[in-house]
Amino acid sequence: MQDETNTMYKLAEKLKELRDKKQDTEQQVKDITAELNAVEQELVAMMTETETQNFTRAGTMFSLKNTTRASAKAGLKEELFSALRSEGYGDLIYETVNANSFSAFVNEQITENGEELPDWLNGLVNVYEQTKVSVRKSTKKSERKR
Repeated sequence: MQDETNTMYKLAEKLKELRDKKQDTEQQVKDITAELNAVEQELVAMMTETETQNFTRAGTMFSLKNTTRASAKAGLKEELFSALRSEGYGDLIYETVNANSFSAFVNEQITENGEELPDWLNGLVNVYEQTKVSVRKSTKKSERKR
């Protein structure tokens, strides 16, 4: 029993360590991305100012590239979708459902239907249980309960 408890504690410590490492790494990626964008914009400005279309440095070619990006104006997404459909470009539209919201909705439907998936959803969704370990800082009170 003691060996199992020690193994469980070691696994819990490893899980927390890995989650912390993942969070730190995600923050590092965000920081690097922000720095990368700032340096890129500075290089774009300098190349534009000096009218340098491209150059090679240390075996790497750097060149200016213009890309057109577009997005729906705020609050006009449905109008844009309607216009795309009416002009024959409806295949550009992809409907999505937030996975967490959908899972909560299905769980609510199951609860309201006597712990059964409603017939209208049967065959349309996969429902499965997932067991995860919740990790959070303990209070001094819960530390004493060990």
